[in-house]
Order: sequence, then C-alpha cells, then structure tokens
Amino acid sequence: MRKLLAVLLLIVMAFTETACGGDSVRERKDQAKYRRITSDEAQVLMQQEQGYVILDVRTPEEFAQGHIPHAINLPENRIGEDPPKDLPDRDQTIFVYCTKGVRSMNVANRLAHMGYKNIVEMGGLQDWHGPLE
Repeated sequence: MRKLLAVLLLIVMAFTETACGGDSVRERKDQAKYRRITSDEAQVLMQQEQGYVILDVRTPEEFAQGHIPHAINLPENRIGEDPPKDLPDRDQTIFVYCTKGVRSMNVANRLAHMGYKNIVEMGGLQDWHGPLE
C-alpha cells in the first residue's frame, strides 16, 4: 500500500511539475530581456548616462499634447519585426515609455527580440514627475 501511495505521489508531482514548469519555461523563452524601472529611477539614470534615446511609443497626437524633453516619437504600431531605422545602434540605451506602460512593455519586448541590448522600459507618462515639452 505504501509503495502504491509513493508511486501515485511521484506521478502527481511529475504532472504538477510539468504543468507548472512547462508554461513558465515557454513564457521565459517568449519574453526577451529588458529592464523595467520607475520613471523616477529613469530620471536618475538619464542624469548619469549619456548618448541614450528616449522613445515615446504613443500616437503622434498624444506626443503633440506633451512629451518628455528630447524624446523621439515612434508609435507602437510602426514597430514591427524589423529594427526601426530611427534606432540604428542596438547597443545604445533606449528608454521606452507610453501613457500607462502597456505599449512600452510591448515595444520593449519587441526591440529586445530584435537584438537591442539596453532597453529600459520606464512605464507611462502618467507617472513622470519631470518636465514636459
């Protein structure tokens, strides 16, 4: 009886491990690497670093209503599977933001999959405490 219970326990553990581990492994493979930080942390990094790009992935209309100084506007829907011509250096630090953080996470993931190595997703403009243009 104990042997049967032990075998059943091992089978249940194997199925549980496969079910739980399988999805998380797949998610990790699909999820490319990029950093996620707050807008306050981004402001500190921007003061420390040089040669970075600030990428606003909102629509041109949203961008015109106000954006982080020196940001370039490259809407999310213009970023497909090929590297954007506006971002030729894949080693350059790129700070990505949108309004709330959803589009910026999507774009950060796409850029990382394209081979960009220094993507910093900083959430949304709604959390930005710095100046706007």
